[in-house]
Amino acid sequence: MEHLTKQSFQEKVFDFEANKEWKFEGELPCIIDFYADWCGPCKMLSPILEELAEEYKGKINIYKIDTEKEQELSGMFGIRSIPSILFCTADGEIPQMAQGALPKKNLKEVIENTLLKSVA
Repeated sequence: MEHLTKQSFQEKVFDFEANKEWKFEGELPCIIDFYADWCGPCKMLSPILEELAEEYKGKINIYKIDTEKEQELSGMFGIRSIPSILFCTADGEIPQMAQGALPKKNLKEVIENTLLKSVA
């Protein structure tokens, strides 16, 4: 699991300064967790994402973005509540956003039914 800054987000996910339309830069689908250190539900979600990062190593990437440090990225995606989770497929589809600390079962369903199917 990797923490993204504006620069690494542009390299690995979407270079919003070079492209107006969504253009996914990554090779593997990814989950991006928008969080803050003070957020209780974010702290509950973090170990679940770490487990999923291990389970799906080499199949998807899981990134974290600290909304306090990366306010430009948070604003770009209209983050109003945290945790907010962005699901990016590898096939160029517009990413989907979910809000709240989703249970591991729900996250696995999205990974299996959406993210992994985008690379098949």
